Amino acid sequence: SHTQRRTMILAVLYVLLPLFEENLRAGATRLDCVRASEQCLKEQACSTKYRTMRQCVAGGKESNFSMVAGLEAKDECRSAVDALKQSPLYNCRCKRGMKKEKNCLRIYWGIYQTLQGNDFLEDSPYEPVNSRLSDIFRLAPIIGEPAVARENNCLNAAKACNLNDTCKKYRSAYISPCTSRVSTAEVCNKRKCHKALRQFFDKVPPKHSYGMLFCSCPLSDQTACSERRRQTIVPVCSYEEKQKPNCLELQASCKTNYICRSRLADFFVNCQPEPRSLSGCLKENYADCLLSYSGLIGTVMTPNYLRSPKISVSPYCDCSNSGNNKDECDKFTEFFTENTCLRNAIQAFGNGTDVGVWQPMSPVQTTTSTTTPYQRNRERNPNTIDNHINTDPGIYHFCGSLQRKFLQMVQSYLLFFI
Repeated sequence: SHTQRRTMILAVLYVLLPLFEENLRAGATRLDCVRASEQCLKEQACSTKYRTMRQCVAGGKESNFSMVAGLEAKDECRSAVDALKQSPLYNCRCKRGMKKEKNCLRIYWGIYQTLQGNDFLEDSPYEPVNSRLSDIFRLAPIIGEPAVARENNCLNAAKACNLNDTCKKYRSAYISPCTSRVSTAEVCNKRKCHKALRQFFDKVPPKHSYGMLFCSCPLSDQTACSERRRQTIVPVCSYEEKQKPNCLELQASCKTNYICRSRLADFFVNCQPEPRSLSGCLKENYADCLLSYSGLIGTVMTPNYLRSPKISVSPYCDCSNSGNNKDECDKFTEFFTENTCLRNAIQAFGNGTDVGVWQPMSPVQTTTSTTTPYQRNRERNPNTIDNHINTDPGIYHFCGSLQRKFLQMVQSYLLFFI
């Protein structure tokens, strides 16, 4: 009856409203890991437990402390871990490009490995941005017309970069080390090239950096235009090696570096494909996917476009010499080469479209690809570090995103019960 349905709806709201309030409260109190660590060290109880946990990790080298001698020591380690779950360190995150990013990530992974386990693909250490491509378009319309146009949008994007002081400054800053030969054996200083590339994509506004990296190409000039796009990151220095490493070995190498490890985790979280989604993305957010992809550039896991008829990217590696791990290696590479979410996001940016929030529509017609089942990354509650609620426009994105999630949950329940 109508009365019963109304009672069920009220019951659903009664359950969900406290959860929504809890999400808002969590977002208001979350700190970056540097500040959380500083705050913890000022409090004697937290400081003692934090130091104990670090000693446990250093002594055990395992998240379960299996190497720590003695049951009493193991109990002390577990007690320290449980206590830290009540501290700001437990929920801390970092901001990409922040002043003390590497230190922040070092603290995050030390805490995360201990509290959550060692699988670095499970979650991203970065504070969610929750931006949208449409926001970028409003700031500056895409240069040129969609991909069917006669214009070479990649060339236009490079010209536009030169007219913007910030873009020109940081582009020049990476072109120099990425094109300067060090010796007859070394074409460049790859470390300096990578650092400059990271600064370019961290500091330059997306309307310019994305314009160069994700520009669309006219059908009449696919080859030359796509090659210009491929050359954006100076691949001879930043991408290519004398020999192609195995992709799983490259992944293991990436894991030893805090920044690379973090950027890769962020990429897996934000570009996770979802075949049942019209956008092709689990998170239904193209801007977050493109941001996480660009974050990989300048690490050992730097991806680039393949010379292929369709949009396809890959790190500079392959799956030869994988032995019994061939299937695992193929899954890893296919997350790049056959990633429908990433491909749709790149095409959407080039076409000046975005994910429809309330009435999702397929943003582009793309070559159907098989999405490899990969580890599902659990969704985090979107929230923000900033506490300037009255002045920071980012809070509106934060609240709007939470409202969207909340309303989607309510909608799901209503559809089920009504």
